[in-house]
Order: sequence, then C-alpha cells, then structure tokens
Amino acid sequence: MQFLKELGIQKNNFGSSTGLNWNKTKSEGILKIHSPVDGKLIASVYQASEKDYNKVIQTSEKAFKEWRMIPAPIRGEIVRQIGNRLREFKEPLGTLVSYEMGKSLQEGLGEVQEMIDICDFAVGQSRQLYGFTMQSERLMHRMYDQYHPLGIVCTISAFNFPVAVWSWNAMIAAACGDVNIWKPSSKVPLTAIATQKIISKVLKENKLPEGIFSLVIGKGSTVGERILKDKRVSLVSVTGSTRVGKHASEVVASRFGKTILELGGNNAIIMTPEADLKMAIPAIVFGAVGTAGQRCTTTRRLIIHESIYNRVKTSLLKAYKTIKIGDPLDEKNHMGPLIDTGAVDDFKNALKQVKKEGGKILTGGKVLSGKGYESGCYVTPAIVEAKNEFKIVQEETFAPILYLIKYKKDVDEAISIQNNVVQGLSSAIFTNSLREAERYLSCAGSDCGIANVNIGTSGAEIGGAFGGEKETGGGRESGSDAWKAYMRRQTNTINFGTELPLAQGIKFDI
Repeated sequence: MQFLKELGIQKNNFGSSTGLNWNKTKSEGILKIHSPVDGKLIASVYQASEKDYNKVIQTSEKAFKEWRMIPAPIRGEIVRQIGNRLREFKEPLGTLVSYEMGKSLQEGLGEVQEMIDICDFAVGQSRQLYGFTMQSERLMHRMYDQYHPLGIVCTISAFNFPVAVWSWNAMIAAACGDVNIWKPSSKVPLTAIATQKIISKVLKENKLPEGIFSLVIGKGSTVGERILKDKRVSLVSVTGSTRVGKHASEVVASRFGKTILELGGNNAIIMTPEADLKMAIPAIVFGAVGTAGQRCTTTRRLIIHESIYNRVKTSLLKAYKTIKIGDPLDEKNHMGPLIDTGAVDDFKNALKQVKKEGGKILTGGKVLSGKGYESGCYVTPAIVEAKNEFKIVQEETFAPILYLIKYKKDVDEAISIQNNVVQGLSSAIFTNSLREAERYLSCAGSDCGIANVNIGTSGAEIGGAFGGEKETGGGRESGSDAWKAYMRRQTNTINFGTELPLAQGIKFDI
C-alpha cells in the first residue's frame, strides 16, 4: 500500500527508538498487526526488551538535562516544525490510523489534524508558562512563583486514538521542557512508528540530542511495569480502562510519582422537553456510532423526558437505518469495524446481559459477515431501552450500544440519573431553556469533567482541558492550564533589604 511506503513502514519493524536511532532487538517476540478493516496482515513489529528500555531511559535522562536549558520559545519553534512536518504527512498518516484502528477516514484525518492543532497550541504556550507575583508581608521582600520542567514524561496511549493523545502530552510536555517516552497500545503500534519517523527529521535538522521523543513498544508485564515503577519517570500519563488506571495510579503513587489518568466514560445526553430534536439527533448518532462506539467520550446513555420519549425514539430508529457500515477508507461509510473480535464478544455479551436484566433491543446488535466483512469485526449499532440501575448500564462497554432511559419530572431528576454512575468524563444536555442549561452547568448539575449544552458528548476541541472526575481519573490534558501538570511549581522569596524580618512577626534574636 502506497501510504505505508510513504510512512516508511516495513514488512518487519523495530519497536524501540530514541528519536534518532532504532534499537535492533528481535528476541522479545513479534507483534503481527492485522487490520480490523479486512483482516489482512499489515506489518510486524519486534517488541522491545528491558535492555532497550534501559537505553531509552538513560538517553532520555541525558537529553532532559540539555532540553530543559533551551529557552521555552525555542522549544516551541521545534514543536512548530513538527506540526508542519505532520501537515506534510496528514493524508498517509490519517489513512494508516483508519486502516490500523478501523475508524472512518474522516476521523483518521481528523486525528492527525488534532496533532497539528495541539502543536500550534503548544507553540503559543511556550511563551505563556506564567507564574504569579504575590505581595509579601515583609518589608523589602518580593515573592513570586514559577514553573520548571518536570523531567521524563511517559505517555501510555490506547488503541482508540493511536496518535492524538500522545501529541496532547508530548507536544505540551516538550514546550514545558520535558522529554517524552511513548508506550503505544500493542494493538496499533504502526501509527506510533510512523509518527516517530516523521518527527525524527525535525530533530536531525535542528541537531538536537536523541532522547527528546522516544518510543518503546513492548509487553505491559515487562516494559509497562518498568515504566510504572521507575523513579526516573516523573509523570506517567495513562489512557485506558479504569482497572488499568487504578493499578498504574497505585504503583506510581507508591514511589511518589505523578499521574494523569484518562480512564472510562459512561457518557450521557439529557433530552428535555425544550430540546431541539433537529439539532440533537445528528449529535446523538455521531456520539453513539462514531469510531464504532470506541471513544472514551462516546454517547452511551440517552436520558429522555417521557413527554418526548416516543418522538426521540422514532427519530433515532429512522436515523440508524441510514448508517452505512463498511470499509472506513470509503468515505461513503459512517462506521467501520470494532478493533478486534474480542471487542465483538464484549458487544454481544453486553446485549445478552441487558436482555437478562429486562432491557429491550430496538435495533442492531448483529455481527456482519460476508463480502466486505471478512475480518469478523463489523457489527450493527444497537439501540436498547433500559434503566440506569441495570448493572450492564452502569459499566462502560466499548462498543456502539446506546441505552434509552426515561425520566418523568424535571431536569434535576435527569441530572441525578446522569450522575448516578461511577464514571465522570463527558456529558451534555439539549435544551432551549436558559434556566435548565444554567442549572445543568451549576455546581448542582453535571459532575463530569466535560459538560456541554446543545452539542454532543464527543469531539472535544484541543483548546479546553480534557479529562473527567470520579473513576475517570481526574486528570487533565491538552488545553487551558493543563500544561501545569507537566511542570514543577516553585515559590520564591527575595529579600532585597538589609534586615531579616521573619514571617508572622516572629522574633528570633541572637
């Protein structure tokens, strides 16, 4: 395939790089990467060894000492060049994202655009690493705080966004003066290898040291655990399941390291009687079936007032009939495959469970077979009538299942239903009532990290801080002041007088 050639993807690829050089280990097993689109073998990757990891971490330590001393705006200039390099490879990289992961080509290209956008954001951020000046209570004293580079940041990314989440972390961290080690999902390592090759030219052209952007593709039980336990890694950013995040948090906290956790979502949209259905239905459908329901911000619950319940249900069933499922590289299709047959099993099991608990499948829930569906990873998205208290509804199933839940009273009842899950990532309400909208956004409203009005739960812009509460982890990435997580804060007091007064008026004469 031409896009693989353009990206430098070989039949067999090495799985560890220090940014400029590739480690040549072949003894740790090989990952054979098959596309969920057609089931065909794309390429293979040799997994990294512990020796490779040690080389990467030592190189990163050395690079950090040099990188942190480069002025932040100059670091931003390197990030700007990386953004421009990504622009050159947007089409082939976006195509690989789509083919390796299974999301639509539009979403694959959009993910690379997200990388470009965060580069642009980080360039500006490199001139805005602000501290604050405070007023000292002591005569002739000046007090302020400032932010310093943190050290080695490790990004552990998930399969559903093979490259974008890495860029959120790596580009902001780079502007802040940190170096980054990337451990991508073993399900989608080729996009990481391609990205590493794209940015290596920028590093070479600027004569930068190896170790600023590194890559380690290896087993979670070996390389992954080494990262979590390694005191040399200052911050670990983990995107994944709540179970994985809880383990990572406990291990990293035991050595007093820092974490950013982007974990499960059980996202809901509230539909009040004041909702504009013409606007809401497309947002719901994209939120529920986009990326085949495999976004952490996927719409999983639709909480509808009983007075409009039947209208909403009828509109959704009509809309679902128009969804085209097939090869995601064909832009006529809305939905591609699930990542693998294991995800298909989870989809089927969730639907069995919801039926046992009393739910009713209104449409979808089938596994497609035949021409064009040879991989066994294509399903028809399901709409299910359910109750919020069902055990399966309380869980996050990473698949295109939308639960319809009815409420009777006011918006407070709907908010209570929405918040009555352990996850707290993204949420939305559709209403033309100012009072309902403001109630939803108040401290008595949505308890999620993201709360939207008259837009869906999915498709966040990079300018806002991204993350959630409760078992979603509480971390924040991307925009706003999320950069502070990648730096260490320091308070400074300067005495420019000739006396030594103590704070709080304490006297200590000697």
